[in-house]
Amino acid sequence: MTVGTGAGLDTADMVLNIGPQHPSTHGVLRLKLTLDGERVVACEPIVGYMHRGAEKLFEVRDYRQIIMLANRHDWLSAFANELGVALAVERLMGIEVPERAIWLRTAMAELNRVLNHLMFLGSYPLEIGAITPMFYAFRERETLQAVMEEATGGRMHYMFNRVGGIKEEVPAGWTRRARQAIGLVRSRLPDLDRVIRHNDIFLARTVGVGVLTAAQAAAYGASGPVARASGLDFDLRRDEPYLAYDQLTVPVVTKKNGDCHSRFEVLLDQAYVSLDLAEECLDRVDKISGPVNVRLPKVVKAPEGHTYAWTENPLGVNGYYLVSRGEKTPWRLKLRTASYANVQALATLIPGCLVPDLIAILGSMFFVVGDIDK
Repeated sequence: MTVGTGAGLDTADMVLNIGPQHPSTHGVLRLKLTLDGERVVACEPIVGYMHRGAEKLFEVRDYRQIIMLANRHDWLSAFANELGVALAVERLMGIEVPERAIWLRTAMAELNRVLNHLMFLGSYPLEIGAITPMFYAFRERETLQAVMEEATGGRMHYMFNRVGGIKEEVPAGWTRRARQAIGLVRSRLPDLDRVIRHNDIFLARTVGVGVLTAAQAAAYGASGPVARASGLDFDLRRDEPYLAYDQLTVPVVTKKNGDCHSRFEVLLDQAYVSLDLAEECLDRVDKISGPVNVRLPKVVKAPEGHTYAWTENPLGVNGYYLVSRGEKTPWRLKLRTASYANVQALATLIPGCLVPDLIAILGSMFFVVGDIDK
């Protein structure tokens, strides 16, 4: 588009592609930007570069195998992804999961939440020029990864949930070692907090930048830390509890400004909350004995019908719509992922910002592209 300036000079808007190999995204996303000088006047997020057809693959794998596929769409929230599928299948089959498995699942879901948040708490400042927070975040991640790996055998893709419970009993003394790891991380997390939360340069890059109002967040279906930073007080752990959350008091962290800094603060404050919840769950696990799974038939078939199970994943609401025709594979399994809804808001957030603010806004929306493209 050519714009006349009235002084004999014409200027033209520039169309600029960011990506689809941009290093600041957790995956491959493309942004088609229209620029007027250094200011963005239009933004079109283009997804699909990582599409693996997971939802179609669900239809040709049985209920034990689909857990592996679901595990991977958000590779930073693997345990929570597995959990959603297991809950959906268990609900359709009417399976009652043993109490010990419920509390272990809840504890690990919260540890997985902290691991997810630490990755973004380290990588987000890195994207806008702060290197040091990444070292602090990975130090804490490794401490928690060690206990998760000891219990599950996996570092990123735990594959520990099963239809009817969890894979196996945790090793002897694991809850004690997990509590020690939680205590260590809790004592050192303020190091990361002090380095970045009130850093003058970080504040200048994030405060008042990329404001998402509560109305916009609701309109786009945003959830999780992104929505709560805009003032939407919604968390499934408290509002529609699953697992053992109905027996826990879940503090929901919210902010009002809806800018990049608020989104970062929600993530940081929520990490403290999740450490406390995980420790409380481990205390309960030590008081409960018994099995951690239900014996299933050799061929697992869900009865004909449909169900919807949603969970509060680290990045927001994750839903699984399962349709069965009484066979050993799902007839349909539709994913409603947090990242897909959150990233839609970029089309509203980015126009009007300057190019240097683009990465600050993009990184603060906390999405994983595999969770968008599925």
